Amino acid sequence: GVTRLLLTRIPFFKEIIVSSFSCPSCSWSNTEIQAAGRIQEQGVRYTLAVTSRQDMNREVVKTDCASARIPELDFEVPAFSQKGVLTTIEGIIDRAVAGLEQDQPTRRATDKEVARKIDEFIGKLKQLKEVSSPFTFILDDPSGNSFVENPRAPQRDAALLVTHYRRSPQQCALLGLQGEEVDAKPPDAAEDLRDEVLQFNTNCPECNAPASTNMKLVQIPHFKEVIIMATNCDSCGHRTNEVKSGGAIEAQGTRITLRITDPSDMTRDILKSETCSVEIPELEFELGMGALGGKFTTLEGLLKDIRDLVEKNPFTLGDSSTASRTGKLQEFIGKLQDVKGKAQAHFIMDDPAGNSYLQNVYAPEEDPELSVQRYERTFEQNEELGLNDMRTEGYEAEPASGR
Repeated sequence: GVTRLLLTRIPFFKEIIVSSFSCPSCSWSNTEIQAAGRIQEQGVRYTLAVTSRQDMNREVVKTDCASARIPELDFEVPAFSQKGVLTTIEGIIDRAVAGLEQDQPTRRATDKEVARKIDEFIGKLKQLKEVSSPFTFILDDPSGNSFVENPRAPQRDAALLVTHYRRSPQQCALLGLQGEEVDAKPPDAAEDLRDEVLQFNTNCPECNAPASTNMKLVQIPHFKEVIIMATNCDSCGHRTNEVKSGGAIEAQGTRITLRITDPSDMTRDILKSETCSVEIPELEFELGMGALGGKFTTLEGLLKDIRDLVEKNPFTLGDSSTASRTGKLQEFIGKLQDVKGKAQAHFIMDDPAGNSYLQNVYAPEEDPELSVQRYERTFEQNEELGLNDMRTEGYEAEPASGR
């Protein structure tokens, strides 16, 4: 037979390799996908409320290590039980039905009761395709390389919840990742690195050529310390920067609202942490937690990154573009450009960890266009930050029985 390989890009996602095999003798065919990038820093979980037939046609990238669940039927496709696939939600259900029906003739001859129960369950799966009643589809991938389409992009999809999380040691072991081992150092070996730029060797994320990453501890006025990491590639010219918070998670979340009234607002410094979401109500736009990573830039720079995220989308280019979708994206880009020039809008940053910052140009006086609200985190936000199970006091007093 013949195997064809295609490097393609999923809109609002990343590059993947599609492998297609076909046999002219028996007409058997098979399609698989592999992630063209690296394992992401965090795992991802997609939770979709399926309420219509249109939802069944959403594109899905499911890698080898991803698991798919439908809680209403107590049904799960375990990780590493199937090859990676580029399909739809209906295609995942069809694939599960085909797998269950494969050995049914043998079961009917050896164990009729088990075969009857499986036939009954197959019937329930087929009824899901009609969407006579809503159900929930959950795709969980610890590698962070799976994807469920948002047909309303770049706007937020109310039916689709995307959650990024830190992998457990067991998940890291399944992915072949070694846990980080921290070497204990004596207290007197600590060094003050505030005035030093550290440099370490790495590979360029675009061309994989040898490159160097610079790391510096920076004190932001009227805020806290952050760690800035910047990578420059001499081979392809690719540049990237990332910001990590240098302090602990704050006791309360922070919601920062800026009313943009003048082009000079574009020069305000912004620290956007990985846990911060961005919203512009006038554009009906929301950038979820974890998107674009941590950034230390200006307001204009962050809006430029948002525009690049939209402009580089394949929905607006080539054969994959449609007139209606291209028109929506171009209209959004035009409105975003107006915000940078003349239109007034509200820019909202919501960070449950409290580690984001937007410059107050009137500091130490109050800024009339800037409001900062502190709020108590919900149980779900604490769960996402890993705080509910964190114990920082009294753990050393536990009895050492059984050891």
